[in-house]
Amino acid sequence: MKRIRSKKNQNLINLKIDALDKKINQLGKISEKKSLTHLFLPLIGVGIAFLSGCSINSSRNVQPSRETNTANAQPVQQSATPNNRPLTPTPEDNNFVVAVVNKVEPAVVQINTSRTVRSQVPEILNDPFYQRFFGRQIPAQPQEKVVRGVGSGFVINANGQILTNAHVVNDADTVSVSLSDGRTVEGKVLGQDKLTDIAVVQVPVNNLPTVELAKSQQVKPGQWAIAIGNPLGLQETVTVGVVSATDRSISDIGASNNRVGYIQTDAAINPGNSGGPLLNARGQVIGMNTAIIQGAQGIGFAIPIDTAQRIAQQLITQGKVEHPFIGIQMVSLTPELKQRINSLSNSNVRVQADQGILIVRVLPGSPADKAGIRPGDVIQQINNQSVTTADTVQQIIDKSGVGANVQMQLQRNDTTVQVTVQPGPRPVNAQ
Repeated sequence: MKRIRSKKNQNLINLKIDALDKKINQLGKISEKKSLTHLFLPLIGVGIAFLSGCSINSSRNVQPSRETNTANAQPVQQSATPNNRPLTPTPEDNNFVVAVVNKVEPAVVQINTSRTVRSQVPEILNDPFYQRFFGRQIPAQPQEKVVRGVGSGFVINANGQILTNAHVVNDADTVSVSLSDGRTVEGKVLGQDKLTDIAVVQVPVNNLPTVELAKSQQVKPGQWAIAIGNPLGLQETVTVGVVSATDRSISDIGASNNRVGYIQTDAAINPGNSGGPLLNARGQVIGMNTAIIQGAQGIGFAIPIDTAQRIAQQLITQGKVEHPFIGIQMVSLTPELKQRINSLSNSNVRVQADQGILIVRVLPGSPADKAGIRPGDVIQQINNQSVTTADTVQQIIDKSGVGANVQMQLQRNDTTVQVTVQPGPRPVNAQ
């Protein structure tokens, strides 16, 4: 009996031991799962922090769970950074704009000006009646203040000749030029032409880097355009766009008394860019940045470099520019204008041409008057070139020069007339 009981007890003990082993194995598996979970949770938390932009304290280390079975634990492999690109210059970082800037920027300068402005006291404030009420609040003497300006320019001659806008240096008492190497030197205005808004500044420095000039006739809409200048005083600013249009007239931009067919660009141009170069993809100057339309974005204008260069040479050699003048007022002929003129019962003028430039007025004693041109004539051709806009006529006359023989074909009523006009220098008070 004792043996039987002992055997039964032994079997019972073995069953309990087996059950205990199973529980231990189950606990081991659960502990292993918990350990892995503990390892993964901190890593997930770190990933979310980087994606959300939160800062992480790098001094906090993730400690493995004590329940981890180190013998069976697998090392956690950190994934490679998606972008392993080294932080060193590579070929794709450079493009044609970088090459253009490296080539041209040394020849671009900042022009600083100052002028004294005097504010006059209105005459009515000198009346004793007003002085009784305002007393010492009324300034007794004209007030003076110094107005400072900033613009851009580019070196066209190694001996220190710089091209810029006339409105940048107009009426300036002092002109200083900041060069790309950090030097600031005093500049002298050799000449300025307000009609085309071009000026030349001379600095007493030799061996300066210069720009390369392109041909304005080769400029086409859609080609790259790069502007370098000092907008709002921010030195050596580069903007990029395209040539939006060419040969924009003064009526397109609201300018007056100007004889330029502008280059339009969407490269950003702001106050301070005036006088800076507009460049093509080869780093050649195609124009001089000069104007923007207020309230618009991406609409800037540059003077074609051919025009700027021609005016600059006259300013350098003569100190002034003589603009050819023939003494007519003209307008492009339209069907509506033709009908209106022909419907006037008390007029002897009858327009037969369908297109051309209608002469509205001829100044007495002018070159046009001496050549026999009359109001009502319609210009068909100038130097065998057909013309349909008044701006084209003006540009042809400008390029011809003072004293040149300009051949004109006119339509007078139903008759074709040939005349030769010799432009004279533009009078100071001419409109």
